[in-house]
Amino acid sequence: MLVSATEMLKKAKAGHYAVGQFNINNLEWTKSILLTAQELNSPVILGVSEGAGKYMCGYKTVVGMVNGMLEELNITVPVALHLDHGSYEGAKKCIEAGFSSIMFDGSHYPIEENIEKTKELVATCNKLGLSLEAEVGAIGGEEDGVVGMGECADPDECKRVADLGVDMLAAGIGNIHGKYPANWKGLSFETLDSIQKLTGQMPLVLHGGTGIPEDMIKKAISLGVAKINVNTECQLSFADATRKYIEAGKDLEGKGFDPRKLLAPGAEAIKATVKEKMELFGSVGKAND
Repeated sequence: MLVSATEMLKKAKAGHYAVGQFNINNLEWTKSILLTAQELNSPVILGVSEGAGKYMCGYKTVVGMVNGMLEELNITVPVALHLDHGSYEGAKKCIEAGFSSIMFDGSHYPIEENIEKTKELVATCNKLGLSLEAEVGAIGGEEDGVVGMGECADPDECKRVADLGVDMLAAGIGNIHGKYPANWKGLSFETLDSIQKLTGQMPLVLHGGTGIPEDMIKKAISLGVAKINVNTECQLSFADATRKYIEAGKDLEGKGFDPRKLLAPGAEAIKATVKEKMELFGSVGKAND
């Protein structure tokens, strides 16, 4: 059973840990993440960007695959299926398809329009029992063609959006998607602290979790971050393990070319990355709290 992310994030914020959102790209990705969450007894959020949703044949296909896996793999930990950086239209499609959590990224709209559209989605999600994430201040880097410079959000705007009744808030604090450049200035904890003071109990979301140093992650959690998104890191570990398999000539031995064998090292590498992150975020063993 898919659940909304509301409950798990409230618990995480109160318990000073964070739940990982791991983006899924195909069956292997989804299976690796779910098995690791179950093994570590950790709540988990499966993120789907609009581009990945399209790649996996649409949101209904994704919902069908995830629901099937929850049943077949006997997954008992809380799992939310979440649209990542959704457009207004994308959000509506995912609500129809059966997602349990939605992110509406209205950060590129003027604040009044962002508020108006967020308000409307709050009403829909409340009615259906889904969780809703909003964004203020664009997250930097590129994700599926969405490019931002890593701005810092305005704490007052954050409060205005938080007060609309969203369940979680992604606020730009100098974080970016993808690999961090050598001249990256680091996270603005000052901004994060000001935002938390104004938004109170609202769980805050840190996007671009790949490559942020561990001490910064821990500090962000201490300042109210309850959800951390990871995508690039799983992709890099998957690619690395797959390259090693092929470079070692394993695909030429016996039936090594069989996709089940070819993709296995990458799938194991994703599991190891997810485990490492769940341990760092502090969500291990928290599924039944």
